[in-house]
Amino acid sequence: MNAPLLAAVIGLALPGSALAQDTLPRPAGIAPGDVAEGARLVADRQKSLCVLCHSGPFPNPHLQGNLAPDLKGIGARLTADEIRLRVTDMKRLNPNSLMPSYAASQAGERVGMAWRGRPILAEQEIEHIVAYLASLKE
Repeated sequence: MNAPLLAAVIGLALPGSALAQDTLPRPAGIAPGDVAEGARLVADRQKSLCVLCHSGPFPNPHLQGNLAPDLKGIGARLTADEIRLRVTDMKRLNPNSLMPSYAASQAGERVGMAWRGRPILAEQEIEHIVAYLASLKE
């Protein structure tokens, strides 16, 4: 598989590629996130759902998923703006991603009825998660 295609499949950006524009700045009027609140949200299996698919330095490792990348050290690999885009709408980078859009689902997206057309997380909750994930440097 060629490098640009592989990058597109796994949602990575190659320097100089169309995918290099893989950032999303913090929305105007939204305060920077709180790391402790972000840690709480990431570990919450009913609210954020993160640990259903991802593993990382979170409580209860035996309950963490293995469908998505391990988030250990994510803050050393991606900027906060890159993390924000992935949390907000991973499908912009990889249309085949299993990860739902946490901002608001799109028509035809496979999400539970309760979340169709609605955000899973509020913008401030996304900022808390971004702050926490960006703090994971090791």
